[in-house]
This record gives sequence, structure tokens and C-alpha cells, in this order.
Amino acid sequence: MKPEMLFGTAGIPSSSKKRDSVSGIKRVRELGLDAMELEFVRGVNMGKETAEAVGKAAKENEVGLSVHAPYYINLNSKEKEKVKASRKRIMDSARVGETAGAEIVTFHPGFFQGQNKAKVLEKVIGEIGEMAEEIRGRGWSISLAPETTGKATQVGSLKETLEMCKKVKGVVPMVDFAHLHARDNGRFGKKEHFLEALDEIPAKYLKGLRMHASGIRFGEKGERNHLNLEEEGNSFNYKWLLKALKEKKVSGTIICESPSLEGDALLMKRYWEKL
Repeated sequence: MKPEMLFGTAGIPSSSKKRDSVSGIKRVRELGLDAMELEFVRGVNMGKETAEAVGKAAKENEVGLSVHAPYYINLNSKEKEKVKASRKRIMDSARVGETAGAEIVTFHPGFFQGQNKAKVLEKVIGEIGEMAEEIRGRGWSISLAPETTGKATQVGSLKETLEMCKKVKGVVPMVDFAHLHARDNGRFGKKEHFLEALDEIPAKYLKGLRMHASGIRFGEKGERNHLNLEEEGNSFNYKWLLKALKEKKVSGTIICESPSLEGDALLMKRYWEKL
């Protein structure tokens, strides 16, 4: 039996005639894709009624949902108000995601800001722990999913992300392989490097693993911008990733963050189906 792997877009597909999430979900299904991530880039601007309609559309079209919290998040800010605002953005995203039936809310945890990395990680874990406790207290089923990040100045190496998940009950990793590639200046130079990364991830996460993938451009300081998978300048080899996932019998969801959202999502899905 083949491992189940879902492929989807980070946001509404570019080819969707209408730019609302319900139309986006329907377009995802029309394209033959399986998932969509609700992107709250600058703020959480979705009410309960819309979230319910999104959830209904996702259920009817059998499209898996996840949520990406806004990018303005820093759980390690020296300013308490900024930490408080960051937590609110994550919790607001979780609330909407819960209403829509999304399984996870992913986010970039924060920045080191030249501080001791161990102490920063400890602080971030504490903040995530309190949010996870609040989610359980409200009886929500959505999970927090800190994302691996594209620059060494950001909290979010694979090791750090897995440490967050280990220390906080109910938290799962969002493994952005393109970010890891950029963060470590071309980490995945051959298929075996993907296998090594997968070996670092506890087996319990490899069934239903949450992933991001895209082409990516990077420099000495890490991520610069996303590219299409077959675009000149991209050294992230999606075929090696998919072969490694298949070899390790990993199941889960891969959300495409390339500029060509559905084009590259379909490219990966078709290649996966040939393996």
C-alpha cells in the first residue's frame, strides 16, 4: 500500500477566478490537488461565518486545510507588548482554523536578536507551551506547528523545531525543506541528505508529516526569496525530496510555496505518483 501524500497550495490558487477562500478550495479540487493553506500574511481577517463556509467547502470537496499565522511574529521580542501581540496573532489564527476545521496552525516562532540561543529557545518554548495549554483548555483540536525557518537569525533549525515539539504536548513540526536548504547554504546536495534529515525526525511525526516545499534562492545569510522548482537559480531538488519521502514511507501533506503555486504543486504530485 502506497503512503498517502497530499499536495496543495499556500493560499488561493493563482488560476482561481474569484479571490476568496471558498472559491480557492473549489479550484484546488478542480485541479486535482488535495489541500490548501489559509494564508493570514498581514493579519487574521476572517470572521466566524466565513470560516464556517470555508470549512463546509473543504469538507464537501475533500480538501485538507491548514493555517499559516501572520509573519509579524516574534515570541522572543524584548518588548512584552510585541510578544503579547504575536501570541494574539497565533491564537486568532488558531481560532479561525478551528472553526474551519483546519488541523494545524503554523508560524515562524521568532528571532535570536544576538542573544544566547539556548535561552531564547527556552523562552519561545515557554510561550508556545502556554498557548498550547490555552488551546487544550478551550477544547480545540487544532495543533500548533512551529515552522523550520530560512535564516540562522531566526529560531527554527530542524533541531530547534523538534525540541519545541518534544517539550510541548500536542505541538507538531512544520518542516519547510526549502527553508532548511537555504538556512544551511545548500543543505540538500544529494538525496541522502534528505534521508538524513528524515532520520532526525521522530517516527511518530512521519505519519502525517506537515511540509512546505518550493524553489528557493539563498545567500550567505540564508533565504532570499522563493523560486519555481524548475527555475534557473534554484538548487532545491524536489525529486530527491520525494524519493526520500517515498523510501522512508512518509505520509502527510506538502504545501507548495513556489510563485507558481498550483503549477509546482501539480509537478510534485505527478512525480510522486510515478514513483
